[in-house]
Amino acid sequence: MSRKHYSTKLFHKYYYGWIQLYKEKAVRKVTLDKYYLTYRKIRELAPNLHMNDLNRQTYQKLLNDYALTHEKQTTLDFHHHLKAALIDALDEGILEHDPTRRAIIKGCTPNQKKNKFLSFYELQKLLRHLDLGSELNWDWFILLVSKTGLRFAEALALTPEDFDFEKQQLIINKSWNYKDPTGGFQETKNESSNRMVMIDWQLINQFRMLIKGKEEPNWPIFVEHDKRVFNSTINNLLEKYCYKLDIPTISVHGLRHTHASLLLYEGVSVASVAKRLGHANTTTTQETYIHIIEELENKDNDKVLHHLSQLG
Repeated sequence: MSRKHYSTKLFHKYYYGWIQLYKEKAVRKVTLDKYYLTYRKIRELAPNLHMNDLNRQTYQKLLNDYALTHEKQTTLDFHHHLKAALIDALDEGILEHDPTRRAIIKGCTPNQKKNKFLSFYELQKLLRHLDLGSELNWDWFILLVSKTGLRFAEALALTPEDFDFEKQQLIINKSWNYKDPTGGFQETKNESSNRMVMIDWQLINQFRMLIKGKEEPNWPIFVEHDKRVFNSTINNLLEKYCYKLDIPTISVHGLRHTHASLLLYEGVSVASVAKRLGHANTTTTQETYIHIIEELENKDNDKVLHHLSQLG
């Protein structure tokens, strides 16, 4: 039986066409830009790699070359972008085998950066320090993100109408384009990001009073008209607080990680945490918090062995 002939097209050209076919006008501009950045890296690192030359070895070499100048998490993101296209190529019969199978993710030594998350007691210390008066300010924003795990842009986009006081939840169905000087609403990161987030009775009652009488129910409560919001404004404020309280410096996104981490430590399932964070699937959650999940699994193993030892 004769061997099937597979595509000899250059990989970077196939990937470019794949982006135009499947991602153009289907994802947000910021996400689309990341796909095109991946395309440029393929063209730079493997300009002569053809589709019919793609196998586990050539794919691993591409990942390794990328990892020489990128940290492990960034290399993992690069791998995910490539894998999505190559799985489609496999389904279409363009590839004979999946070259991404059992790929090893490497990375260069990470730069020293802000802590990913705080402990329960460190977070308590931070929240008790906040100036939570009768008017909305960035301290209220910090409290809200800490208790909900919202993305920065999602929290910025909250309007009075997004608070469901009766059901004690937030309606997340948009984000705020803070990277654009003119601002404006935009879609959430992905379809799974459109969700309801339950909040505690204390927080819902606090915000009931804070937004009471707001004249514009469809305007973000943390955004002033004709005034741009910068991510660095809140991050600098957080850095100042952390330094004063002698706790690890953390970013706004770190508050989201803190929220998820503490829920996992409290025994909340990975599936529930993924849904609350608006992750597209539990794989993202598992990969982000693998160190915590492994730690909890070790504790579970101890419980299992203790239980079995009691059976006689």
